Amino acid sequence: MKSLHRPDLYSWSNFNPARNIDFNGIAWIRPDGNILIDPVALSNHDWNHLKSLGGVVWIVLTNSEHIRASKEIADQTYAKIAGPIAEKDTFPIPCDRWLSDGEEFVPGLEVIELQGSKTPGELALLLEETTLITGDLVRARKAGSLTILPDDKLLNREEAVASIRRLAQLSRVEAVLVGDGWPVFRDGRDRLKELVATL
Repeated sequence: MKSLHRPDLYSWSNFNPARNIDFNGIAWIRPDGNILIDPVALSNHDWNHLKSLGGVVWIVLTNSEHIRASKEIADQTYAKIAGPIAEKDTFPIPCDRWLSDGEEFVPGLEVIELQGSKTPGELALLLEETTLITGDLVRARKAGSLTILPDDKLLNREEAVASIRRLAQLSRVEAVLVGDGWPVFRDGRDRLKELVATL
């Protein structure tokens, strides 16, 4: 796993040739139990690295299309899984907890519910007010800039744009860690505002 912009965050990726983009998993290493977000498959090296950092107690999924390797990881580690409450009735795998807008999943990790993306109530996660973690709606096809899911994938473009405007109002965001594409490690709020200006 790759060390990110703060010592308690790691990422690992699988390259998708069809879309020419990385799919990213995030690990937040914390004393009360590590959390994985939208985890892709782990290599043997990454498995060993994760174990050396204390394993995993929770897996948080931003939406039903980011299940990725979560079930296999949970089966091997006994980690619990949390998902978006808006998909509770149709989610493809069992969840131990359902997350809704505004709740603090664990201390320092706030849940933000987004509307209009390709799945109902997609989640974004705000870590200690300065790191935003996104699933599908906000992505990055080019280093240093953010983009939105294509219109033909959106359930409702107007609602999607409103959700991104809401993210751009988060006053202290420095980094934006996207589920799909390149992470932004500096000036994250500026990049979100630039994205809003293009919509």
